[in-house]
Amino acid sequence: MLIDEELTLKKLEVFLAFMRTGNLARAAAELQTSNVSVHRAIHSLENALRCPLFKHEGRNLTPLESAYVLEERAQKLINDVVESVRLTREAAGFSAERFKLGSLYSLTVKTVPQLIMGLKIRRSELNIDLILGSNIDLLYKLKNMEVDAILVSLDDSINDPDCEQIALFSDDIFLATPADSKFAQRSEVDLAEVRDETFITLTQGFATHQDGVRVFKQAGFEPKVAMQVNDIFTLLSMVSSGVGYALLPGRIAAVYENRVKLIPLQEKYRLQQHIGVVFLKAKERDPNLLALLAECRMYANRQASA
Repeated sequence: MLIDEELTLKKLEVFLAFMRTGNLARAAAELQTSNVSVHRAIHSLENALRCPLFKHEGRNLTPLESAYVLEERAQKLINDVVESVRLTREAAGFSAERFKLGSLYSLTVKTVPQLIMGLKIRRSELNIDLILGSNIDLLYKLKNMEVDAILVSLDDSINDPDCEQIALFSDDIFLATPADSKFAQRSEVDLAEVRDETFITLTQGFATHQDGVRVFKQAGFEPKVAMQVNDIFTLLSMVSSGVGYALLPGRIAAVYENRVKLIPLQEKYRLQQHIGVVFLKAKERDPNLLALLAECRMYANRQASA
């Protein structure tokens, strides 16, 4: 049998409110509507079902056995629909109880903890997963909806018509040296002076690797690379141990601060990374994402006024 088009979930909700309260006025107050609207919905429901639900005694409606059967079934139906909507939205990444945030390793020193703390204050029930990786890896995960937003360097590799971005702050690139290096006490360094030194770099796909390539090209030489690593903290450890030099962003200055020195590059070599949050346009109305974006804007304002 085809379901009558007059049989709607909204009318079932009105019916359930009446059964719960036992009174047109109380049901209308609960639903923030009028007595007439409640009565009309119940009458329309009876027409759709092609059977009576109530015995009309003056202005009173006395439930029949059919009403009690419908009440039990309708409540289960409404609960199932609500759960179905929740699961569907979660599958699409909208307002899920878990939020997956992608980030560059270097941003976990300061930026990520502050944003997560702010997000937890706004949505205390939210569980947050942190996924670390390179610019390219994180953009791939974002496009495949494996993460909900990413904190990355806003370079050309991130430009995508399906994505929006909000800038957070800009960060200079420095020469990272061991604390006992001959360059450690310099106020700035000419890259030409380190052309014969050994370097450690991140692997391709990381924004800092690409920035290093640009700076070395500008300096007119290819560095002697002793090794490539997959995260910035391993790279810092190698520098602090004297394995080689590196080009790194200033935001990691607090890590190994007594064992690694960050020396500014001469003006002609200076390069900035622009850090921001990137998200899919299709998810821009998701409440969890909106909460993160609000925190990102506050963070950006604090950085701008610092």
